[in-house]
Amino acid sequence: MSRHVLITGVAGGLGGAIAERFAAAGDRITGVDTREEPLRERLDAIAAAHGVATDAVTADLSGPDAGEVVGRAWRRSGPVDVLVNAAGIWPATPLLEMTAPMWDHVLGINTRAPMLTTVALARLAVAEGRPASVVNLASGAAIRARPGAAHYSTSKAALEMLTRSCAVELGAAGIRVNAVSPGFVAGSSQEVNPITEEYAAAVSGNPLGRIGQPDDVAAAVFFLASPEAAWTTGAVLRVDGGSSAGNPALPVHWTEPTSVQSPR
Repeated sequence: MSRHVLITGVAGGLGGAIAERFAAAGDRITGVDTREEPLRERLDAIAAAHGVATDAVTADLSGPDAGEVVGRAWRRSGPVDVLVNAAGIWPATPLLEMTAPMWDHVLGINTRAPMLTTVALARLAVAEGRPASVVNLASGAAIRARPGAAHYSTSKAALEMLTRSCAVELGAAGIRVNAVSPGFVAGSSQEVNPITEEYAAAVSGNPLGRIGQPDDVAAAVFFLASPEAAWTTGAVLRVDGGSSAGNPALPVHWTEPTSVQSPR
């Protein structure tokens, strides 16, 4: 049965891949982004490839009215069954140069907007007695700080707790809320969130030995929104090639083999 899936950040690499995955299953897609032309181009390509209905909603999610995109999508294309909060920014700002507006802008898009869209969906779904599923895009930065990313790491750590809080409060209404936490993924938007080759080389190592692809993340999002995950809520699924588990490139900490000594 076709679902109506609302996805933010569809003009970006991850958001576009997620939209593609749901469309391949026959779901109707409403895509949201600030960049109207690339948003419409991506949705037109998805509609042509999969024969599904798509709708573009151009909106700035940084403000206090971010949740209004849910109502617009609901009115234009019917009740929203799945919400994917994929929009996000990760600027590099050294802590000694941080200002309140810089901090608030990142937290506004990465944390406040998912809260507002989730609440907006929940209100509509509860009013009509409908179940729904929300999947947020977190990040490995939520558990690993790095230079220049205090605002970003904080926003994603907060998003993980927001995911759990929403799951606790909305579960009784039949609304599941989960998150996918990607590691370093190739194909993210360089236009909006550029990264250097040096940074990519430094963070791309993981136990599985390859860089993640947008389809890896899209598959995890699709699973969490599916009936196969019907008893899963408040979860954070780390899709990072194992990088959060440890670093296989580290040398053995002692040059010679050692054995465990019995205590005397």
